[in-house]
Amino acid sequence: MNEVMQNIVTRRSVRKFTDQHISAKELEQIVEAAVYAPSAMNRQSWHFTVIRSREKIQKLAAAIGGVLGNAAYNCYEPDTMILVAADRDNANGQLDTGCAMENIFLAAHSLGIGSVWINQARGICDEPAVRGVLEEYGVPDTHVVWGMAALGYAAETPADKPRSAGTVNYVE
Repeated sequence: MNEVMQNIVTRRSVRKFTDQHISAKELEQIVEAAVYAPSAMNRQSWHFTVIRSREKIQKLAAAIGGVLGNAAYNCYEPDTMILVAADRDNANGQLDTGCAMENIFLAAHSLGIGSVWINQARGICDEPAVRGVLEEYGVPDTHVVWGMAALGYAAETPADKPRSAGTVNYVE
């Protein structure tokens, strides 16, 4: 199996992280992978916000948890969080950011860094408490946060769960 396929089939979502910090060099590589994701009509309307402070991550988590009515919400307490947003006028923004998120996860995994997709912000990013924090962190109010990538070194190895192929039709 080649390196790309090996990276794809061995990546798992990590929901418990150590206190070890991701280096700036590794983080730059992960963000570069996101920037090189495909986007519909090559619009690249995305906006990446990299949060390196656990305190600021928890401030956002508290705002999200408040809107969701979950005081214990903590985004899994990662070392780093990347918010992936797209212009709300981009009809393909969710798809474009999904591609960028996948590149983030695969790049992180290739560097030995764990990750998990967090999607709670997408439906509530315009709630005043959440939008206030997003604006403080530089997310344009013209953008929807379609996903958040929690990144850090895994505190435990996620279980290797079997995958379903779903339905696959080959037409020749």
